[in-house]
Amino acid sequence: MAQIQEKYQDTYLYKIRHSAAHVMAQAVTEMFPDGKPTIGPPVENGFYYDFDLPRNLTPEDLEQIEKRMRQIVQGKHEFKKTVISAEEAKKIFADQPYKLELIEGLEKGGTDEYGNPLEGPPDISIYQQDTFTDLCRGPHVQNTKELKQDAFKLMSIAGAYWRGDENNKMLQRIYGTAWESKDQLKEYLNQLEEAKKRDHRKLGKELEIFIFDDEVGPGLPLWLPNGGIIIEELEKLAKEFEEKAGYSRVRTPILTKEDLFLRSGHLPYYAESMYAPMELEGVKYYVKPMNCPMHHKIFGSKGRSYRDLPVRLAEYGTCYRYEKSGELFGLMRVRSMQMNDAHIYCSEDQFEQEFMGVVALYRKYFELFGIEKYVMRLSLHSKQGLGKKYVDNERLWLKTEEMVRRAMDNGGVPYVEREDEAAFYGPKIDVQVWSAIGREFSLMTNQVDFAVPERFDLKFTNKEGADEIPLCIHRAPLSTHERMIGFLLEHYAGNFPVWLSPEQVRVISITDAQNEYAEKIAKQLRENGIRAHSDLSASRMNAKIRQAQLMKVPYMIVLGDNEMQAEQVSLRVRDGSQQNNISLAEFIARAKDKIERRASEL
Repeated sequence: MAQIQEKYQDTYLYKIRHSAAHVMAQAVTEMFPDGKPTIGPPVENGFYYDFDLPRNLTPEDLEQIEKRMRQIVQGKHEFKKTVISAEEAKKIFADQPYKLELIEGLEKGGTDEYGNPLEGPPDISIYQQDTFTDLCRGPHVQNTKELKQDAFKLMSIAGAYWRGDENNKMLQRIYGTAWESKDQLKEYLNQLEEAKKRDHRKLGKELEIFIFDDEVGPGLPLWLPNGGIIIEELEKLAKEFEEKAGYSRVRTPILTKEDLFLRSGHLPYYAESMYAPMELEGVKYYVKPMNCPMHHKIFGSKGRSYRDLPVRLAEYGTCYRYEKSGELFGLMRVRSMQMNDAHIYCSEDQFEQEFMGVVALYRKYFELFGIEKYVMRLSLHSKQGLGKKYVDNERLWLKTEEMVRRAMDNGGVPYVEREDEAAFYGPKIDVQVWSAIGREFSLMTNQVDFAVPERFDLKFTNKEGADEIPLCIHRAPLSTHERMIGFLLEHYAGNFPVWLSPEQVRVISITDAQNEYAEKIAKQLRENGIRAHSDLSASRMNAKIRQAQLMKVPYMIVLGDNEMQAEQVSLRVRDGSQQNNISLAEFIARAKDKIERRASEL
């Protein structure tokens, strides 16, 4: 069942984008002979290159750079690779301080120029096209003629610290995109335009769901009442599903002693992603970046028998991780996150059933939210990362990876494999989903932990009366509130289904004469569990309707004298349909049905 997914680095599209980055660097260095190029890798949907330049770039500069790129491409220049010694490289790039720093790092070995682990010192190579030479491992296309003049575009300029370190110099980063054809570029640009309309940051502000505030701090969202309602509905959903699946809810503090994270092994692996400790009464405390060590303590707080297993502990706990400022992005990359977290402690015999139970949860959520395209990715360890990036136990890595494969195969669930993307304590299934407009999101995870339970001396008495270490499954089918809501905002374009809409009904009076009746109707709706507000403002009816539409309220009840006298309502639906002169009881029954079923249709 497993597929070996072609790595992005091995695709033709990667070569196109990498080559386009070099062509762009040539154009920039021609425009700024004293400029210092740094690195320029392909990224998702495009490429970038960072430069140290004598002045700030302008949009007009991008136009000129792009024009020059097309001229270079027309020249049909070959990309020539040459493997050289470190000394030769230092001579070639003698006036390029950033390249010299990279060369020194390559000499030491262990990591490549991007900080990825390697076995031993890598080959040092250069690529040349036309007059431009760059320190690079490739790969590239054979000739610039393979870059279609109408299939690439420079997108934007941004600031970026050298090597992502805030203590280093701020550089200028040029982002571009490149595709195999003009049509692919056009499709991508159209998708971007639609994505702008659906940007969760824009919609989150317009729909009064969340805000950020400089005095509170970057990456720390403040949830407004509408956002609070969505969170409560998602928690209600998770609790309902999880109670049926046999989970127990726990709560843990956000602060804990350093010793806990030393014991779990998180500090050596995640120290850079954790907030600095605070010292109280001579003891160091950390705000928690994850819930698992505390859940381990709960499991280990009393003796366990095989009869007690599996133990499923769930928590919507708020965690804090120090994401670098340059990596923060709306709700998708934050420093404060509420995780749909749970840990399942089970025997090896129970593993397959429990692991696939989590996968079944994924599928329930896919169906509920209308997620049609997704990929389940088995993230594996790499041998060179043992003892560095991963727990050093090759036997257990191979054993647990095979256990996951067997579970997925037996369950008939398609998946792809990706090396060197596991958690430090075991393999995992990461789930990539695509929104309604085709944008990819990393949303869910299902992780196997064979290492940390032993660190905490977790055990249960097996059928033979001997102590046995349980396996632990870390899972987050609904990701975090932050990332999930960010995804749903784009996926639905803010048009949440009725059950998830912060305001489900807006009651609108045509004149002040209907205000009392409008408030009476709104009260009846709320008494029936329907979130409703009445608009009793002095605005005209059309303005009130327009305001409700801007807030993407699913149902609008419009009341005039006729409706009041007949004790009926006129209904306007967000999709544009209308229905006049219906009874309130009929509408309440309709709305409650949609809410209780968590229906996607209005």
